[in-house]
Amino acid sequence: MRTDTIPLVRSARPALSAEGEPVAASTEPVTGAEIFVRSLEAEGVEIVFGHPGGAVIHIYDEIARLKPRFQHILVRHEQGGTHMAEGYAKATGRVGTVLVTSGPGATNTVTGIADAYMDSVPIVVFTGQVPTKLIGNDAFQETDTIGITRSITKHSFLVRDVRDLAWTIKAAYHIARTGRPGPVVVDLPKDVLLAKAPFAYPEEVHLRGYKLPGPPDPERIREAAELIAASRRPLLYVGGGTINANAADLLTQLARKARIPVTTTLHGLGAFPEDDPLALGMLGMHGTWYANQAVQHADLIIAVGARFDDRVTGRVDSWAPYAKVIHIDIDPSCISKNIPVDCAIVGDVREVLEQLLPLVEPKDTKEWLAKIEYWRAECPLTYEKGDGKLRAQYVIERIRARTGGHAVVVSDVGQHQMWTAQYFRFLHPRTHITSGGLGTMGFALPAAIGAAFGLRGRSDWPVVCISGDGGFVMNAQELGVAAAHRLPIKVAIINNNFLGMVRQWQELFHENRFSHTDLSDTNPDFVKLAEAFHCVGLRATRPEEVDAVLDEAWKVNDRPVVIDFRVVKEELVFPMVPAGASTSEMITKRLTPNAFV
Repeated sequence: MRTDTIPLVRSARPALSAEGEPVAASTEPVTGAEIFVRSLEAEGVEIVFGHPGGAVIHIYDEIARLKPRFQHILVRHEQGGTHMAEGYAKATGRVGTVLVTSGPGATNTVTGIADAYMDSVPIVVFTGQVPTKLIGNDAFQETDTIGITRSITKHSFLVRDVRDLAWTIKAAYHIARTGRPGPVVVDLPKDVLLAKAPFAYPEEVHLRGYKLPGPPDPERIREAAELIAASRRPLLYVGGGTINANAADLLTQLARKARIPVTTTLHGLGAFPEDDPLALGMLGMHGTWYANQAVQHADLIIAVGARFDDRVTGRVDSWAPYAKVIHIDIDPSCISKNIPVDCAIVGDVREVLEQLLPLVEPKDTKEWLAKIEYWRAECPLTYEKGDGKLRAQYVIERIRARTGGHAVVVSDVGQHQMWTAQYFRFLHPRTHITSGGLGTMGFALPAAIGAAFGLRGRSDWPVVCISGDGGFVMNAQELGVAAAHRLPIKVAIINNNFLGMVRQWQELFHENRFSHTDLSDTNPDFVKLAEAFHCVGLRATRPEEVDAVLDEAWKVNDRPVVIDFRVVKEELVFPMVPAGASTSEMITKRLTPNAFV
């Protein structure tokens, strides 16, 4: 839901602080930098992930002078800061906040902004900018931040008048959190931060042209209930929008009431407890074989907060060939974009499920569930065991056993990401955080840090970062942030000395031409690297060492622990749907080399 030209309509009502008290307006003019700080306080911002620079130095001066209620976290790299804001947002459901300087500070946030856009994560990124009179003159540390980020934001603002600053900040947070969530960029020229105006923060803003979906259509909801009643082989296909809407409890009630099996996307993991007999795990490219079989044989697909991503559908012309499709989503642009639907319900997922649940009667799906159990027994998730070698799947299973599933798990991108999705068996919403749409290596460590900050005082569950060796080094510098703030994050590096997922494709589809995926000569000693950042470093190389190492890690509560798990180098992720293939053409085990070329 893009909003390129949104005029602001100013509200006359006074703002309230996070504590519900009126925010004092100033009749005396104050600087834009002070307005910025006081606006974030009025918005109820808890944490700002930032890095100072010349264009925003006046904001940092006001932070030092005013000592605001929000906490500023000094990140080591601006990309890390955006991923921290994402992790904070995903773990808490609140909007993440980033503050960086102009030029390279702004461009370093681009990957994180794009990641948030693809995965519908609400963050607001404030970027410094050169004075307005120098914009377009190639001034020192100038970039066209608005132009660069236009295609990867819900909206972006360039503030040209200090009198518009407070209103713009309010609008940015409103846009980020409402509708389908996403990132908003606010570009702040240096002269605007130096200019003065009276401060008044609005309680709300009205934005012409920015229209949110109204209440869901009762007729469509009744139609959906009738389709569910008429179906014999229904399947709930659940995406991250269900978690964004805080609707996991209603989704679970619906599934159990009507005895409908549930499969989830990568971002939907945790929306339905995976220890429930109705849970089929993840579907799609690296989902379970039985989940994809259920899709291919269902007569009704109920898509809840999901967008029919290509990693889910494979070849769209052969996906769910026998099924009618109900699609529940807050974003009308997603309806019938990839898969034609028979019943579209546009609206907040929670509101829709609240109205749908009373209309759905218990169903007899015994025969359908028995068929799925047959598929589950025929091709379960499995890996080789008993040969004395340490495998990533075993490590993830032992972390799951150590936590009982009561942990916030942040995974990076690659083979370990898919093994985490397959073997951790998530129980709760907002406990699985990863980069899905953009697939950003280097995401996990800073996102785990952001989650840990957000959950301080809210949850006693541990934050576990599971990363590959290739992705970990991309933002390893953020260990300094975790150590400085004594965050007891547990970092599990699944170290196979390869860019494992790329290597897997090179083996299966490129005649074993392993081009630039071997990291064995370039990887650091991760234990020594951890110790250099004032963290605890541990290592395991055999299965019998895993539990002892995890026990040692869980004894540490005043700093991060990094565990180097030296796993089998050439393990492959199965099942797998080859690119461009149908989900019915899933590979379940390693065959002869080059069999899929």
